[in-house]
Amino acid sequence: MRKIESVTLGFSVAITAAIAWTICSIVVAIAPEQTLAVTRDLFHVLSGNVQWGVTWGGYMMGLCGWSVGAGIFAWICGVLYNRMLPAEHAAAARG
Repeated sequence: MRKIESVTLGFSVAITAAIAWTICSIVVAIAPEQTLAVTRDLFHVLSGNVQWGVTWGGYMMGLCGWSVGAGIFAWICGVLYNRMLPAEHAAAARG
């Protein structure tokens, strides 16, 4: 078993979350009614009064929130994984 570079994992997941958020925001901006319908079906929501759109402020808030949150989550996962490595694997990973 190899040690995970927790910080690198955190940054890579944060970047991936930012890309996914951007793609999702573009899809919502282009086709808000269709993406709302898909989301309703996905979460089994029957709400007829919901309006959906993208603003620059909402995009930036979501981009920062999801990226930072996902990065921290991945970093914590990496740290916990490394702490759960058996002692002989951890010593071998240190060189």
